[in-house]
Amino acid sequence: MFELILRGGQIIDGSGSAAFGADIGIQAGKITAIGDLSDANAPSLDFSGSVATPGFIDIHSHSDFTLLVDPRARSQVAQGVTTEVIGNCGHGCAPITSPERFKSNIYGHSEHRDIDWNTSEEFLALMDQCSPAVNVATLVPNGNLRLAHGSDLTRPSSPDELAAMDTDLREGLEAGAFGFSTGLEYPAERSTSSAELESLCRTAASYDGVYVPHTRNRELYAVEAIQEAIDTAAVAEIPLHISHILPRKGGPADSTERALELVDDAVARGLDVTFDIHTREHGITNLSCALPDYEQAMSADDRRSNLSSRSYRASVRQHVSIISSFGIGGWENVYIFTAPSTPELEGVTLAQLSEADPFSAICDVLAANADDLNAVMVLCHSYREEEIVGAAAHPLCMVGSDATALATDGPIGESSFLGAYSWASWFIRKSVFDHRTLGLSEAIKRMTSMPAHRLGLNDRGELKVGNQADIAVFAPDEFSPTATLENPNSYAIGMRHVIVNGIPSFMDGEFTENRNGRVLRKTR
Repeated sequence: MFELILRGGQIIDGSGSAAFGADIGIQAGKITAIGDLSDANAPSLDFSGSVATPGFIDIHSHSDFTLLVDPRARSQVAQGVTTEVIGNCGHGCAPITSPERFKSNIYGHSEHRDIDWNTSEEFLALMDQCSPAVNVATLVPNGNLRLAHGSDLTRPSSPDELAAMDTDLREGLEAGAFGFSTGLEYPAERSTSSAELESLCRTAASYDGVYVPHTRNRELYAVEAIQEAIDTAAVAEIPLHISHILPRKGGPADSTERALELVDDAVARGLDVTFDIHTREHGITNLSCALPDYEQAMSADDRRSNLSSRSYRASVRQHVSIISSFGIGGWENVYIFTAPSTPELEGVTLAQLSEADPFSAICDVLAANADDLNAVMVLCHSYREEEIVGAAAHPLCMVGSDATALATDGPIGESSFLGAYSWASWFIRKSVFDHRTLGLSEAIKRMTSMPAHRLGLNDRGELKVGNQADIAVFAPDEFSPTATLENPNSYAIGMRHVIVNGIPSFMDGEFTENRNGRVLRKTR
């Protein structure tokens, strides 16, 4: 007995093996048969001329808040995504104490939904209640831990603060988080000490978690920062997954090669290390990260006054931040991406705004947008296409969006995040067809079984009997992004069907109204 059968196409099972022809039978949300099901009588979806693969697992997402506001996740579903991993880069939605203090640490935050929770358990329960269209797994973000308990974020945590952070980390891990993430370039975490990281990683290791760092400096000292992550994982005896490993422009010319060599050397010594990349040539973050003060809960008028002050502007100019790091690669490479109160500046570089004093230009833009400071996003042209697809061919590399789940309509239809609509389709198009650095089966593996194994999702990531029926069906030669830098909110094409836990969320190239995702919790 089957509730649904996929018939007539080729299967790429996610293991890296070659494609083969077979039908797929689904019952009670699981794959119950793979083979010749021509004699079975059940509702069917045809996939002749297409391939069926495991649903894609976005190992590095920032949809923590946008899924609560619009759980349809259409930018992801249209690309075959069935699972997202949130809580990355030390950013996220739990734990939270005073909401105003945390808004700058939540990508995609908007006023469409109040922050009315505190703990990881409460947040995950709310995520469950909203019935997302995709499965959701979370990490515990270090930025939230420090914001919740740090009295002075310009220094390492005190022993009492670290103990309180450890308690919240344990709460998140007991609630089902899959590990612990850091964003060591971001304001709340820049002063995190190595000893602090080792202590928290030991706790995560005791819960069978994984350590997922966005490393400290990704230009001049990118290689040294990756070494720190490896050393931390070795001391704490925890599996390590390095976020978007590629160094940005501005550092030594051989930084990428050296970074990958460090990983290879660590694995050769017996350490458990993997990494991911995102599939765009730009980094993206909040322009407010340039500011030297860590709490942004002051009123818009007070913020404007502050940003107009000569002494405050001098402090911005002296402050080392991820934005000043962007400038190391050249201010002509740093663009305004979104600025709701000054849309005429979108697409303009900071060098164009003020080649002589880009930090004053930063203050001007933020002052003009002080009513919603964190809505101002900037891009940094940091990578080359060849470098991205080259790193993706490394056998330990996975691929993630580094973006928020969005939709072109609904409550956040006007929101944008570069890569949200294009990351998976770009990867397949560029790696398999344009540069031919990977075969299709191997490319699929990087978005399916590899992230599933990294997280310990034993019933997802491969098409095999007994696994959950998370399935993407698409025409490989048609699967392509349509989003561009100028028009980022445009759905990918070529996807035919997407099934989440046995129920179609995308069928015959159209969205359904089904939302059958689940909050996935780490079992130990």
